[in-house]
Amino acid sequence: MRIWDIDAGFLNDKSLLGEHRELHGIVSIVRNHKTGYSMHPETRRWARFLDGLAVRHALLVEEMSLRGFKHHSPVCDSAPGIRWPSVYIDEPVCQYEILQQKYAGKDQGRIPLPRTIHDLWANHKYSVMARNYNAYKKYGRLVAAKKIDFHRLSNELTAWMRSVPSSASLTNAVFHMWGYVSNMSSILPGEEDLPNVFRAIQAQAVTHEIIYLLHSTALGELAYWCSKTRTRKTIP
Repeated sequence: MRIWDIDAGFLNDKSLLGEHRELHGIVSIVRNHKTGYSMHPETRRWARFLDGLAVRHALLVEEMSLRGFKHHSPVCDSAPGIRWPSVYIDEPVCQYEILQQKYAGKDQGRIPLPRTIHDLWANHKYSVMARNYNAYKKYGRLVAAKKIDFHRLSNELTAWMRSVPSSASLTNAVFHMWGYVSNMSSILPGEEDLPNVFRAIQAQAVTHEIIYLLHSTALGELAYWCSKTRTRKTIP
């Protein structure tokens, strides 16, 4: 039983579906006060953070949808003030290492597992931009100057991914991503709701195999946050 803390895009199909199944198991154990696996480290880690676990579930579902999987087992959405466990069973850097070993000679996830800080940053840059543009610029400089190591960067990026994007920052990131598909879509983003613009980005990225977007955490996880934004129309 494992709930990964790194983005679901790094999981291969088997791991993605496996985590989804095990997450439902943890929710059932906690809500129904079951004894089976109640003392498992993952159950104990998430028992007081079902709101964060509900968000993790939503992010898994978005990744599943992006890969063409159907979903028919909802988990109650989180309440305002999402809380996450402060401890890891394995730190993010170790989770990447575990998956490197686990996937050796096997199918990979949508996003290739990063081996360098440049890979890791390229995967996460639009997700960070959607949270804080100053942080986006800061990490870009640190990575370019090689002034941050993989361990620290993976921890800090995982923490950023747990924060809620503001509407303005989210819209800014989506329009940066839109630049990759603007000449491939017939929609006018200034006349569409943000979720519709983002779905168009996803569709074009998959159809035209736009690798830079396909290897971005944002292509999966920002779909959830776009669905939560109160922005009715995007701003060109």
